[in-house]
Amino acid sequence: MAKKEHLNLVFIGHVDHGKSTLIGSIFHSTGALTEQQLQKYKDKAKELGKSTWEFAYLTDATEQERKRGVTIELSHKKFETDKYVFTIIDAPGHKDFIKNMITGASQGDAAVLVIDAKDGVMPQTKEHIFLSKTLGIKQLMVAVNKMDLVDYKEDRFKKVKEDLKVWLRNAGYNPDTIDYIPVSAIEQQNIMEKSDKMGWYDGKPFVKTLNELKMPEKPVDLPLRVPIQDVYGITGIGAVPVGKVQTGVLKVGDQVVFMPGGATGEMKSIEMHHESVPEAEPGDNIGFNVRGVGKNDVRRGEVLGPADNPPIVAKRFKAQVIIIDHPTVITAGYTPVFHAGTAQVACTFDKLLAKVDARTGAVKEENPDVLRTGDAAIVEVVPKKPMCIEEKKKIPQLSNFAIRDMGKTIGAGMCIKVLEEAKVEAKKSKKKK
Repeated sequence: MAKKEHLNLVFIGHVDHGKSTLIGSIFHSTGALTEQQLQKYKDKAKELGKSTWEFAYLTDATEQERKRGVTIELSHKKFETDKYVFTIIDAPGHKDFIKNMITGASQGDAAVLVIDAKDGVMPQTKEHIFLSKTLGIKQLMVAVNKMDLVDYKEDRFKKVKEDLKVWLRNAGYNPDTIDYIPVSAIEQQNIMEKSDKMGWYDGKPFVKTLNELKMPEKPVDLPLRVPIQDVYGITGIGAVPVGKVQTGVLKVGDQVVFMPGGATGEMKSIEMHHESVPEAEPGDNIGFNVRGVGKNDVRRGEVLGPADNPPIVAKRFKAQVIIIDHPTVITAGYTPVFHAGTAQVACTFDKLLAKVDARTGAVKEENPDVLRTGDAAIVEVVPKKPMCIEEKKKIPQLSNFAIRDMGKTIGAGMCIKVLEEAKVEAKKSKKKK
């Protein structure tokens, strides 16, 4: 029997719109969550005074998450359809945990935007749509959840869908190619089987729609790049960095370097889904051990690459940005935080070179004094500390970034040219662990 292909699926959307509950419902429907396990979660939900939260507890594993009723950490779980094996990433919707949402979206091959049928489009809904596009998620589907709260009415579903289309279009998605599926996660309606409560819906139920997703093309011919999401210290093994392979192929025995830190070593072992593998390709979420690299030698936000073709560390770069939402004006000298891959680095808008047409790139105004919400521009950026970023035309997967300030996403952009590279000396670790 042919091995099923693997897709990373990230669930995004506004806080309390039912992402974790929908995931739990899918797991129950596909048999990945047994009745016995579900009963355990039901008992826990009751104990914490959170009845009907049992499905959410599959992904909201920490005590703090369960008590507060919000997803804080990223959660990875596996389930299968008859076509794919999915790793689900539940990305937090709460604004306090947006950094984790960005990490989640950066790992996804496709995203499910979950929206509450009663609430409709909310601030985080818009933000997550823009971030998904910026972070390179090309495939998106929409689950209009909590249809039970609007009596399964078609007109409410249509209204939410039309409102959403405006924001999807603004972010650069084609809203007419996206699947919109009405569901009730808590009632398990239209999850695995068609719902008799929504006879007006003529599409496939949610799980069957997942089979319509396409495998993304794997950029195996580009140089190896793995943004580091976290580093664990494991007894008897040592440092185990984890991340998603974005480009290239990683093999056991490769000589690798972590940038911008500069730690180097030989790839000793690679693990995926708790199994040892000889190599990893784009799309694979992996943990690995590098001979000679200890826990203090590598950190989240760094990028792994081949020792002979290391990730670019930029001192100054030219970028095209779009200002999504800023309360006043942006002038030269403005220093928000750029989220690139898994790194968060304060960066200064050193020069405002031009305002451009966001769709065509044509220059509308040279050397503007200010940028406002809605403006697209070419700017020169100076990171406050060394950061890895690649040029769009060379390694597009690592060229994008989100711009955050004041607790929200104020813009997004891409690196079009690295103007000055930081010189980083590769260094061998003295530690064995």
